[in-house]
Amino acid sequence: MVRAYVLIEMAAGHSTNLVKQLRGRSDVTDADRVTGPYDVIAVLEAADLNQINEVVTTEIHHLEGVVRTITCVSLEQ
Repeated sequence: MVRAYVLIEMAAGHSTNLVKQLRGRSDVTDADRVTGPYDVIAVLEAADLNQINEVVTTEIHHLEGVVRTITCVSLEQ
C-alpha cells in the first residue's frame, strides 16, 4: 500500500466543496482545509504509485477550483 499527501492550491471559495467531494472517495483516507500556501491537504492510499498518479492527474486536477497540486509520497508505513 502506498500513502501520499496531496497539497492542493485552490481558487478562492472552492475549498469547502472540494473537501466534501474528496472525503466521499474510497481512496482518500482524509482531507482537510488548512492554512498556509496550500488550501487543502488530502491523504490518498492506493496499491501502487500508478494508482496515486491516476487519481491525482485524471480526477483531482479536474475538480472545480483546483489550481495546482504537489504530491508527497510517504517513505514509510
